[in-house]
Amino acid sequence: MPKQITNKNQVNYFTLAYHIAVACVVLFLLFSYFFSNEKIAYVDSAKIFNDYKGSLEAKKAFQAKAKVWQDNMDTLTNEVKSSIQKYEKTLATMSPKEQALAKQLIQVKQKQLGDYQRGIQDNAKQEDGKLTQSVVAQINAFLVTYGKKHNYKMILIANQSGSIAYARDGLDITSAVLEELNNEYSTEKK
Repeated sequence: MPKQITNKNQVNYFTLAYHIAVACVVLFLLFSYFFSNEKIAYVDSAKIFNDYKGSLEAKKAFQAKAKVWQDNMDTLTNEVKSSIQKYEKTLATMSPKEQALAKQLIQVKQKQLGDYQRGIQDNAKQEDGKLTQSVVAQINAFLVTYGKKHNYKMILIANQSGSIAYARDGLDITSAVLEELNNEYSTEKK
């Protein structure tokens, strides 16, 4: 009878080994199926930011505001120059009190010009930051939608600082993303 127990144990081991092997194959196939379709890609952030129609329009809007600010600054600068020239021409005919008053008026205009220039610089930085943030938010929201739509596991951002040192050909989807992003932007503008 001891031989029968050994054969039963061997059959149980073979059966157990067979089931473990089948389970491993099934797990491997499931793993391969679910994770082999995972796609990873990257986009060139500078190219998208520079070629995105929304970004181009934001830049134009900023440049229009900057032109108005510059025109105002030019007007103030010309007023200061004009005051200085008038002061220099009439200096000989002015009394000391008039000279002091004219000098004070020039200093006030120069201070106004300096304050306006600083204000414009601060305003320009804030406005540029808002526009940039808005464009980046639009691009990021689009990338989330694009990634889900095209079944990407991950879309990385490549930038000038070299966050991606090497990528195999075919992983750069910048052109495809940019085309779809601009088409969506154009459609929304209509």
